[in-house]
Order: sequence, then C-alpha cells, then structure tokens
Amino acid sequence: ADLGNLGYESPAREGLIVDEGVFVEIVRPGTNDPVPNGEVGEIVATCFRHEYPLIRFGTGDLSRIIPGASPCGRTNTRLQGWMGRADQTTKVKGMFVHPAQIGKIVARHPEVLKARLVVDREGATDVMTLSCEVNDLNMAVVGSKRLVEEIAATIQAVCKLRGEVSFAAP
Repeated sequence: ADLGNLGYESPAREGLIVDEGVFVEIVRPGTNDPVPNGEVGEIVATCFRHEYPLIRFGTGDLSRIIPGASPCGRTNTRLQGWMGRADQTTKVKGMFVHPAQIGKIVARHPEVLKARLVVDREGATDVMTLSCEVNDLNMAVVGSKRLVEEIAATIQAVCKLRGEVSFAAP
C-alpha cells in the first residue's frame, strides 16, 4: 500500500514486470545484503514520487528476480511475485498476527507444548487454525471440546480474531 503499484503482469504471464518508476533490490532479510539474481530475499524498493517518496523501503515481502527479458518483449526487471514474508508476521482478515501473540496463547495453556498457526483461504475468507502439539494426544482428544473452547477463547482475546484449533502428537 505504501509503494502503490510495484509491478504489473504482461500477457506472457511470466512474473511481474517492475514499474519503470520504481527501483527494486532483493536483499537477505535482516542484513540488507543483496542476494544474487534468482535467489529469494526481501523486496526493498525506492520510488521518487513527489507526493510520497520512499528510499530503500523494506516491504517485508519475499520474492526473487527472474533473469532475462519477458517473452512479451518487456525488458525491465521481473519479479517472481509474492513468495511469503521476510518475518513471521502474517495478515489475517486485514489484521497482523505476530509470533509473540502465538507465544502468549501457548503460555496460557500448559497442555500445549508447541503451536503453529496455519492461515488458509476458504473462498474469499481467511481462516486461521492453531495446530497444537500436546503432551498426551489421547487426553487432548478426550477433553478436546473444553480445551478447544479455551484455546479458541484465548486466540480471540490475544489476536482479536477467531481461530480454529487442532491437536497433534509431539
């Protein structure tokens, strides 16, 4: 949103062609060291718009530069497209969910050893599921309704979003 249009797709549909008014670098996340073309890294962009210039703006998004010109004939830099986040923050229903929030949820439930937040799409809706490793999977399954409700309530309280809960053995 801060950068506006970073790139566009051509009829060849082989990557995003970077807008001519934007300079793009791909760097190693956390270091700002450039990575070789073709290697995945964080997109850092510079644009000199009069209304809102940005210099070396780290987007937090991962991509890679596709070497060579587009089959459609365009010669500007091409990006693979969005390939994930440089950090572990993710957006769900327009709100950011941070790893520290998942840590808070796990800390409130001693039955949970580890947890992993999985975000998926069902139609046009984001769905997040907290997959929890529990000490005794049998005990979790037996008391799962109560535990699911408790963990789901904690997700709602901490993240301000509803989430589903699943269990897995360590």
